[in-house]
Amino acid sequence: MFDALDRPIWTALTTRQSHLALGGADARRYPPAVSPFAASRDDGEASLAALAALARPGEAMLFLQQSPAVLPPGLVATRTADAVQMVAAGPFEAVDDPRIERLGPGDAAAMLTLAELTKPGPFTLKAQSFGAFFGVKENGRLVAMAGERLKLPGMTELSGLATHPDFQGRGLGRLLFRHVAGAISARGEAVFLHAYASNEKAIRLYERLGFTLRSEMSVVFAEIPAA
Repeated sequence: MFDALDRPIWTALTTRQSHLALGGADARRYPPAVSPFAASRDDGEASLAALAALARPGEAMLFLQQSPAVLPPGLVATRTADAVQMVAAGPFEAVDDPRIERLGPGDAAAMLTLAELTKPGPFTLKAQSFGAFFGVKENGRLVAMAGERLKLPGMTELSGLATHPDFQGRGLGRLLFRHVAGAISARGEAVFLHAYASNEKAIRLYERLGFTLRSEMSVVFAEIPAA
């Protein structure tokens, strides 16, 4: 079941999120305004050539997969990191709370501001293109959020978990985490997520919430160097 998770970006872009894909049979990426995520079908010559054709000067590309990404000539790694991929041991019960609301296009700027403050991972104004996001507001101000990102056959990634530093310690992150996980489970899908390997606090929390380590993952940020 989980072989598709070895290259989750490629799987998403060739299945449930193919409508967002730029590229063809050998390499694909999301529109840069949505996400820097990109992937090739494999590390063969044709796939790497197709990947290079999708790169544009000044546009970052981000690779997340089990084995370190092989970059085509012209594309240079600007940062690498170790990550982990975790999967839920079972379904989550639906969790609701009157404070939780579905976020919409009008919340995009506030979502980006919160993401830039808390650094949950690559985030853009069009992050809602991936799927549903939910948040908690106080006096009209977005203070916590969580949502969906990569969608694979039978499974969805929980991502974008962020709580403003002034509101941490109130259980809002855990509440939204369980709400989103419950919504994914209610559709009959498995829940998975990614975290930087260095973020031990988050990993321990995910373990307490019922996630287990599936695989170590490689993260590579790359771009075409400026002339």
